[in-house]
Amino acid sequence: MIRAKHEDKSLVVDILSASFDQNQSVNYVIQQDRSRKKRISRLMKYSFEYCSLFGEIFLSDDKSACALAILPDRKKTTLKSIFLDIELALSCIGLGNLQKALKREAKIKAVHPTGPFYYLWFIGVRPEAQNRGIGSSLLEEILAESDAIQRPLYLETSTTRNLPWYKKFGFEIHNQLDFGYTLFCLKRGR
Repeated sequence: MIRAKHEDKSLVVDILSASFDQNQSVNYVIQQDRSRKKRISRLMKYSFEYCSLFGEIFLSDDKSACALAILPDRKKTTLKSIFLDIELALSCIGLGNLQKALKREAKIKAVHPTGPFYYLWFIGVRPEAQNRGIGSSLLEEILAESDAIQRPLYLETSTTRNLPWYKKFGFEIHNQLDFGYTLFCLKRGR
């Protein structure tokens, strides 16, 4: 596993944009119009920058997979984070979707623990490299990171076919949220 650098941003954005193109959770918050794919790319650029401030960005050794993790207790409101949030609202979500997106985020945060935890925001593998164990290797290394800092690991997925994969790594469903699709809230550890 490699810690991504800022010069890896376009690679990470490309991997995540391709991996999450048809994801229900991502498409729920993205304005659905002819610029949808560009908006997903902008969301992933935002996510990269946000994780650069408050988390970690990883690449698989072969650079065909990546993961973005956040340490929520380290989040701070800064000029840069405010700018990023405004840019996200205007360029990705759209003003018409903003209230829906904010309500969704509030519901997700309500089921997170109050103490420190490690949050796996995104993990994706280039579609042509999937089912080769690359994502599993990356997730194993992320689990080791979480264990090393002694924090439980949380994530959400709307992709039901990924549930057995996560369960194989010790995750359990601790909640389910209904947004017109089911968002499964998973945790591993305490």
